[in-house]
Amino acid sequence: MFGAVAKTFYAQKKGIDPAKIVVVSVMPCTAKKFEAGRPEMNASGFQDVDYVLTTRELGRMIQSAGINFDGLEDGVMDSPLGLSSGAADIFANSGGVMEAAIRTAYEIVTGRELPLENLHVTPLAGLKGIKEAALKLEQVLPAWSFLEGVELRVAVAHSLSNAADLLDRIKAGEAQYHFVEIMTCPGGCIGGGGQPRFTTDEVREARISAIYKEDEGKVLRKSHENPDIKKIYEEFFTEGPCGHKSHDLLHTHYTDRNKQEDKDAAE
Repeated sequence: MFGAVAKTFYAQKKGIDPAKIVVVSVMPCTAKKFEAGRPEMNASGFQDVDYVLTTRELGRMIQSAGINFDGLEDGVMDSPLGLSSGAADIFANSGGVMEAAIRTAYEIVTGRELPLENLHVTPLAGLKGIKEAALKLEQVLPAWSFLEGVELRVAVAHSLSNAADLLDRIKAGEAQYHFVEIMTCPGGCIGGGGQPRFTTDEVREARISAIYKEDEGKVLRKSHENPDIKKIYEEFFTEGPCGHKSHDLLHTHYTDRNKQEDKDAAE
């Protein structure tokens, strides 16, 4: 998403030729290296992300360069696209994407802040393979009256074996949800293949805890309150979150590789 927005909105705002913008992503995920080169990742008209480093690689580069972070002066990120919320931080944890979405969706539908301690949907946290939560929608705003009394049911799975089990239950009609989050790595991105090694459950728990503390220490803790995000929608994604432009740039549709291979073989 960042690459596509950087080479469209940011390039337009700063008057920069997008062909001259180089986007480097630092990720906990080794799969992002391959993903960046996929043909679907060019919504901006260019390769959205040019280079990908894993967090482990960046750590080695920092050590090799002898950079002492304790000795560096504090700074601020450039705007736009530099400001982040606590909701963005918790994306790293299994269940974090779901919680961030619920924080915003609940407030939009009811006009009130999520009535949970410290905004945390605690059943979705931790290392349990499949996690579920339910939240009843009450006293919703008039525009959302059709949701009054609805019990919002969500599920989270991490690691592909748990994901398969959850999807099998859904296919068999044994479970129904409004929203499902799936992450490949144990614990979510905090346990990604590009993260510093070795990763045990004890390490994962420590990383999860650190991420939640980071979130709790932020002034902005909800995605929809981020002024940079608001500015992007006001100036660029003017049709709103479900508009044509935001859909094209922020959503990805992958080609079925089996079908493509069958087509290539037939030709």
